[in-house]
Amino acid sequence: MVFKSNLLCKIIGFIHLINNQLYKSKYLTIFKRLGSHSVLALIALIVIGSATRVMEAGLACPDWPLCYGSFLPFNHMNLRVFLEWFHRLDAFLVGILILFKFALSIIWKNEIPNWLPKTYSLLLFLVIVQGSFGALTVINLLDSYTVTGHLLIAFLLLITTISINQNLENDDIEEPLIWWRYLLFFPLLLTLIQSFIGVRLSSTWSAHICLSFNKQCLILNTHKLFAFPIAFSILLIIATAIYKRSLLNENWKYLSALIFLLFSQIALGVLSLKTNLNEPIFIIGHQLNASLFIAILTTLIFRNPFTKKDLNHSINSQMVGINS
Repeated sequence: MVFKSNLLCKIIGFIHLINNQLYKSKYLTIFKRLGSHSVLALIALIVIGSATRVMEAGLACPDWPLCYGSFLPFNHMNLRVFLEWFHRLDAFLVGILILFKFALSIIWKNEIPNWLPKTYSLLLFLVIVQGSFGALTVINLLDSYTVTGHLLIAFLLLITTISINQNLENDDIEEPLIWWRYLLFFPLLLTLIQSFIGVRLSSTWSAHICLSFNKQCLILNTHKLFAFPIAFSILLIIATAIYKRSLLNENWKYLSALIFLLFSQIALGVLSLKTNLNEPIFIIGHQLNASLFIAILTTLIFRNPFTKKDLNHSINSQMVGINS
């Protein structure tokens, strides 16, 4: 009787494991897919925003949230109006996508981790703040601090979205490498500060004034100097991964991308200065690189640095228990 009771308990545990994995597959997979779309949409939003700023199209639509009083201003359409209009459209679609995920998390709150609805509420709050800053950029006629805040909130949206995706992937990880996360957090923080300086540089015209008249060069020189600690911190991460061979083996794709982005970012920065900031493609590429840099660092911070145990491992463990 004792043997039958133990066997029954193990079978029930096995069935519970299968049911648990099935509901995760059903609900969490949807959030993972929506999260991936959100990341792509946010990176596109940041790049389009950079193109809008570089092309001096921030005030191409003089009103907000409409453009010349209509949703689609055919009568006033040109390249600058299109950039500003498309930037707003993309922001609207990102907001709708995040609102949709928040609504699903409320509907399925009994079937998903408790932290998910709370985190989506934070995302929704950031979207509202981001929309408010978007309105203020028009109302305040592209005030430098407003433009800077607008970009930094977009980066916070990107970081939060990626962290949610990685936590969904690694929901069962109990002991992450804390020291590895701290090591990665340092260049992420430096990159955010560097982006802040970069936006201040472009939104105050300091770069043009410095290059043309050799005045107000403090912001530009600070932006240049900040590249050194970022590069050093990335090289330190690569060296650490090489020393800890298992980290390199499991994360080499991300680490290779970091090295590529680091050197291409430096090259794009140099080309931007060599052309006196007159080539929009270099500046937009510089912003795209920064966005990808932040995305990869955030992914490395929140992902499991080693291969995750899969469902088959858990099932096999239960089968061994039943067989025994």
